[in-house]
Amino acid sequence: MKTARVANRKPHHETKDANSDGRAFGGHCSVVPYMAFEDSQRTAHTTHATLVFEREIPATVERVFAAFASAKIRSEWGAPSDTATIIYDQDDFREGGEDRFRCGSKSNPNIHGTTRYLEIIPNRRIVSSETISMDGKRLCASLTTLELAKSGSVTKLRSTSQVASFIGQDMISGTETGNNGSLNSLVNYFSRERA
Repeated sequence: MKTARVANRKPHHETKDANSDGRAFGGHCSVVPYMAFEDSQRTAHTTHATLVFEREIPATVERVFAAFASAKIRSEWGAPSDTATIIYDQDDFREGGEDRFRCGSKSNPNIHGTTRYLEIIPNRRIVSSETISMDGKRLCASLTTLELAKSGSVTKLRSTSQVASFIGQDMISGTETGNNGSLNSLVNYFSRERA
């Protein structure tokens, strides 16, 4: 199993083409793989990775938690780029609850996701599972643990995603890129409020 530690890095791909407009963060959407579905069917094995993301958020733990709990607020910062969007068709933030969303480029949000909330400890931890599909084909499944901790005037955020890609390494890279983009957007969301 591959383990990657990802802390305060820019996304791998800085391009603004349609391929950089994919999944937002954990309910939440990463980048669409660069392979076509016809090519992806040739991947016979599952690719696994554990990705760890860390940020310092310029806001209280309570406000950061609220930014994840509210689908309305999440849709304001969750897309990984300015040309991407995330649309919640269903939101039910509670243990046992389920969110359903669409994301991708603003002109074609054709990626479908389902997030199931497994454990929620207010202002401390959110554990969720997620599946991502496109054109009726499942791309990946993941288990994500989001941890929040007060550190002076900021909140330390740590997100650990265990990803199983059914279409190869590109989905792993896309998940890393998309999560970095979304978390950078979260930092910017609270930084603008402070300014």
